[in-house]
Amino acid sequence: MSALPFHFPIRVVPEDIDFMGHVNNARYLNWVQDAVLAHWRDLAPSDAVASKAWVALKHEITYRKPAFLDDDVFAKTVLEKIAGARAFYHTLIQRGEEVLAEVRSSWCCIDAQTLRPARIGEDVARFFFPPAE
Repeated sequence: MSALPFHFPIRVVPEDIDFMGHVNNARYLNWVQDAVLAHWRDLAPSDAVASKAWVALKHEITYRKPAFLDDDVFAKTVLEKIAGARAFYHTLIQRGEEVLAEVRSSWCCIDAQTLRPARIGEDVARFFFPPAE
């Protein structure tokens, strides 16, 4: 069961552009991180946002097309599942309907105080997965 897609606008700035005149590949991973963390902050209860943090465990990225300065780009990210302290996301970086990059990533939720893995309970997970109709 996947959550609803979360749309995150991206502003391509001059610092994103590399020597070839398009967005540097490393920036895509920053965008994925920004989108995933914005998704968490947008949907999770405020006490969970305050007491938890996220660290990336793995990113698998497929680059399809380059992005350029002033492109209207967004990330469409979907939380596919939560398993204990881990969350699995599928993110598309898009320019309109064009897919520029596809990223599958896994994240570990940690307790903000102890920095140890922290399970995501059903009480928090329910904010991300709408009830079946």
